[in-house]
Amino acid sequence: MQHSTAQQGKPDTADVIAANVPFLRRYARALTGNQDTGDLYAEATLEAILMDEATFPPNVDAKVALFSAFHLVWSSAGAPLGTPDSRLSASAQSHMSNLTANTREALLLNAIEGFPPGDIAKIMHFEPEDVIELIRLASAEMLQSVAGKVMIIEDEAIIAMDIQAIVTDMGHAVTGIARTRTEAVALAASNRPDLILADIQLADNSSGIDAVNDILAQFDDIPVVFITAFPERLLTGKRAEPTFLITKPFSEDQVTSAVSQAMFFASTETLLA
Repeated sequence: MQHSTAQQGKPDTADVIAANVPFLRRYARALTGNQDTGDLYAEATLEAILMDEATFPPNVDAKVALFSAFHLVWSSAGAPLGTPDSRLSASAQSHMSNLTANTREALLLNAIEGFPPGDIAKIMHFEPEDVIELIRLASAEMLQSVAGKVMIIEDEAIIAMDIQAIVTDMGHAVTGIARTRTEAVALAASNRPDLILADIQLADNSSGIDAVNDILAQFDDIPVVFITAFPERLLTGKRAEPTFLITKPFSEDQVTSAVSQAMFFASTETLLA
């Protein structure tokens, strides 16, 4: 009698893929600039794997194999972006057309998803040294493109100070730091930011998600980057989700990349309460 790999003590392929789908969806949304478009190609990737097992080779790290399969599907479709549905979306895609080819993918895979250059090379089918240069170019192009006012919603003082230092070093001005939902709404009203960096759980057990939604009810065109220790709980596909999501503990590169991406592409995707 034959036994499945799961019965023999090894993770079942379906389980391994399922565990990494939330992160693929996060990447796909950030890459395409549109949640619906990102999800469409994430779903197409899963269908391709089901139809052809060779798309998901067993001798490659599962997450690398999944993202590689996505790139094959997305690239074969012409590397499409989401259809602009607002003035900001149209502006973002206009900015995107000025980027050096393939830099956006390399930067997102490295700074947001945490892949080292060697794995990115496998995903994108490039040489590792080419990937390193793409990441360097992307970072430079993003930082030079925009500068503005950033508002921080974070209840842990040390973390807030770290974020403030990173954002300031990038050339942005910090309008202030809010520790609660009430403080955040008041701060935004007094000094409208160009970007919001928001923790999910705040000091008085209020929600950073609620704070952001309150602010966007007044200013609906502010890009947002959410921060959380449990991204997989938010990337469920059951409600609207943020395009840019930083996982705690975070690195300086992650913050720099997410802020640059959000400012550059003017992401306005947010979580619903």
